[in-house]
Amino acid sequence: MSRTDPALRRGLTRARPSRRSVLGAAALAAAAAALPGCSVKGQGAGRTPATEAYWKGRKSTGSLSFANWPLYMDAERTQLKEFTEATGVEVDYDEAVQENHSFFGKIQPMLADGASIGYDLMVLTNGIELTKLVELGYLAPLDHDRLPNFAEHAGAKYKEAEYDPGNRFTVPYTSGITGIAYNPAYLDREITSIADLWDPEFAGKVGMMADPQEIANFALLLDGTAPADSTGKDWEKAVRRLEEQRDAGIVRRYYQQDYIQPLTNGDVWLSMAWSGDVFQQNAEEGAGLEFIIPEEGATLWSDLMMIPITAAAPVDAIMLMDFLYDPETAAGLTEYINYITPVPEAQEILRGEAAEASGEDGEFLADLVESPLVFPTEQDYARLHNYVPLTLVQEEEFSPMFLSVTQS
Repeated sequence: MSRTDPALRRGLTRARPSRRSVLGAAALAAAAAALPGCSVKGQGAGRTPATEAYWKGRKSTGSLSFANWPLYMDAERTQLKEFTEATGVEVDYDEAVQENHSFFGKIQPMLADGASIGYDLMVLTNGIELTKLVELGYLAPLDHDRLPNFAEHAGAKYKEAEYDPGNRFTVPYTSGITGIAYNPAYLDREITSIADLWDPEFAGKVGMMADPQEIANFALLLDGTAPADSTGKDWEKAVRRLEEQRDAGIVRRYYQQDYIQPLTNGDVWLSMAWSGDVFQQNAEEGAGLEFIIPEEGATLWSDLMMIPITAAAPVDAIMLMDFLYDPETAAGLTEYINYITPVPEAQEILRGEAAEASGEDGEFLADLVESPLVFPTEQDYARLHNYVPLTLVQEEEFSPMFLSVTQS
């Protein structure tokens, strides 16, 4: 298959903002929407139909509309052109998703009315919006007989997510790790543990995330509780842990995404961080930051492909979903996105390209292929957790608890 020219790819990725930056900015709005009186309970499209019933008699229309995040495919839309060449199906691609909460707010009234949202395939992050889409019956159940590439090539971690057991409604587009980044230029020891974020030695030099789910995950892991297994009592204990850290003056700031520059210039010495941010900062700025999965564990988030229940072209949409799990195709996306691919075989494909490349291109590809920030090891995956799975009712309790720490 063709592949985006490496020089073009470097030009597109250099100094680009991280897509994850908009997720943190949405945290307060999302939490507010989950408060009593602001929920969307009772506005569902009805019970999700059985998979066989939904797909019976459906055929390809020859085109589909795809809503994705900015900077999640190269400007030439290489993989979509390859899909059209292979299938004849045309794709109208729209970088329409700026953050989860606002996009959900835009499409929810149409879905509640059983109307088309104008897209046949969309990408949203695991979290409260996904919970709403599933509980309100807004997503098409996936026919896995139509996803042979996913069955053959998806990594095991992407087939066992608590947020969507059995991948009934979603398959990952790309993923990332929430771990700890630190600047070794300002520290005289390695950072290994979530407990280091509570160490008084680093008072005023620690960055924590403002997002309720992200900060809750780390406080839960610190106490040895897997987020997916946590209860209300665990959340209360995690809040107390975070209050102790805050009141001791250890936290410099609760960041949305803008921790990366303070971490680079030494205003912050260590911080909760997203893997892709650190890889890009090191590749583009030579920042020399270290990123670790702490010994207590870390979290794996995924941006997920899903089909709205009212899609006009679900057959074409699921064809594209499966096409993106072809290892060659996944390698091309990974080369551009620099986040974790759900297709482990992409690593060997890119390793072969790195061996044949030279100069700056070869160096970049070699770094990409060997980076655990992009290709976690099996040992890494064993220490990664999914977010706390929340029902709509639980979310009304959960977010305010943790926002009370970061907003006080």
